[in-house]
Amino acid sequence: MNRLAVIGTGVIGNGWIARALAQGWHVVAFDPDPNAPARTRAFVDNAWPSLTQLGLATGASPERLTFANTLEEAVNDADLIQENVPERLALKQDILAAIDAAVAPGVIIGSSTSGFKPTDLQKHCQQAPGRVIVAHPFNPVYLLPLVELVGGDVTQPEQLASAQALYQALAMRPLLVRREIEGHIADRLMEALWREALHLVNDGVATTEEIDAAVVYGCGLRWSLMGTFLTFHLAGGDQGMRHMLEQFGPALKLPWTKLEAPELTDELIDKVVEGCEHQAAGRSVAALDRRRDDFLVELLDVVHKYWPEAEGLKGRI
Repeated sequence: MNRLAVIGTGVIGNGWIARALAQGWHVVAFDPDPNAPARTRAFVDNAWPSLTQLGLATGASPERLTFANTLEEAVNDADLIQENVPERLALKQDILAAIDAAVAPGVIIGSSTSGFKPTDLQKHCQQAPGRVIVAHPFNPVYLLPLVELVGGDVTQPEQLASAQALYQALAMRPLLVRREIEGHIADRLMEALWREALHLVNDGVATTEEIDAAVVYGCGLRWSLMGTFLTFHLAGGDQGMRHMLEQFGPALKLPWTKLEAPELTDELIDKVVEGCEHQAAGRSVAALDRRRDDFLVELLDVVHKYWPEAEGLKGRI
């Protein structure tokens, strides 16, 4: 039975815990916050109905979760270690160095970092720094299958291959990033959309609700099945992407976007916060989590029928 060690139990760490439990893994967690165990168990209880609806692996149970008193105890005998401490480089480097010193050199150590490069994360690791990689998931981790795997300067191909197999065993869809870069792939794309959205609010073009509607009822529906490139390929008609670029390529010279982020003034912060509170309409974050999860379970049931393997395209992302 596979064993996952989770270091840090915020939203992302708890998401990893719920996913691993649903796949029948044993999970050992460590977090210095004395309230962490109760918070994690409440998180798993809230996620479990969606995971049950999606389909549990043999042996899946929240009872397979235990909390360790020390980091060293948590990582002992782990098959995979997932670090999820706050996004501060020095803190991550110290924690990862401690984990690296405590476990056998063949054990993969994944960091959930949203933006740091693995070479920087490996900096203070002495025993086997190459096995410290970026393993960046997406919230809610227990439902969304993408995990970006990024190796550093001393990471070997066999270490990434081992990581890929482990995350596939967690029912993830690993995306091997060809070279390290801040923000990896998906976060750089989301950051571009986020910056443009802030400009639209800041310039008085649209409210947060209107911008979200533009995604939810438009491009977001297509993105559930096709990404940007394949979507634009279809936009070119029978001639595909080549015709699309010939027709719409000149628009790239037009001032359609402002990729540099606007200054985050108090006024802009207030607009964004007030807009989001209006969208929440008095519903708690937990209630919105459940609504999102119910939607994603139904959506995943649909898109599974259209993913590459359903067409016989084995080994494709």
